[in-house]
Amino acid sequence: MTIPSVALNDGNTLPAVGFGTVSLRGEDGITAMVNALEAGYRLLDTAVNYENEVEVGEAVRRSGLSRNEVQIATKVPGRHHQYDLCIRSVEDSLKRLRSNYVDLVHIHWPNPSVGLYVEAWRALVDLRERGLIRSVGVSNFTEQHLAAVIDDSGVTPAVNQIEMHPLFPQEEMRAVHRRLGVVTEAWSPLAKRNAPYDAEPITAAARAHDVTPAQVILRWHLQLGSLPIPKSSNPERQRTNLDLFSFELTADEVAAISGLARPDGRLFGGDPDRHEEM
Repeated sequence: MTIPSVALNDGNTLPAVGFGTVSLRGEDGITAMVNALEAGYRLLDTAVNYENEVEVGEAVRRSGLSRNEVQIATKVPGRHHQYDLCIRSVEDSLKRLRSNYVDLVHIHWPNPSVGLYVEAWRALVDLRERGLIRSVGVSNFTEQHLAAVIDDSGVTPAVNQIEMHPLFPQEEMRAVHRRLGVVTEAWSPLAKRNAPYDAEPITAAARAHDVTPAQVILRWHLQLGSLPIPKSSNPERQRTNLDLFSFELTADEVAAISGLARPDGRLFGGDPDRHEEM
């Protein structure tokens, strides 16, 4: 399956759909990732805190695909925000991945009480200049966090990976991203245990297009300009989650799904102004 590309503000591209790898570890995790690559995914999303960068690198090698056919994204944890620690963090990620570059590196959370995310950003920009990173991004940043790193470095993140799903559609942050030229990437795009598969706007669209509720939600992401990174260890679900380009939701269907938003729609207390992840 061929996945369309999304243009980044640095001249690079990403596949329009990625594959999440959180909790995929060991041989079972490698097998799940290899299956995903065989299904057609070409972006694997990992993080230092997922503790599976070794498995991600091994899955790419076992897939038979060349390194430049698969894009790998990883994330720097809060405990590595100091400039020198951030440099070492990425270098250690490369060793675990057994790769001489990584396609995209995010700051995982801003951790504003620590106050070093701007320092970490400078480190990522410098690593990009050294050729160890192709694109630099952030995760869970607010408009204020984005402004701080842009004002300090003059470099706008290529991607901001944020919580986004029908219960929490992030309309304001998507508008910020459009203004700045930042790609919106969605973690937990199906809302995990809170997935609204039975909600009427989603079931109606699934019937109308003869697809699954998960496909409806993921297509909703694409039509809103969001790059979703669903995760599944089930090969059949992996394939259906990627089969999103043979149908299109109507504007009314997109609006109805966005209307499922809740004031308390976050999956947990993940407010970037307060949540800390070290």
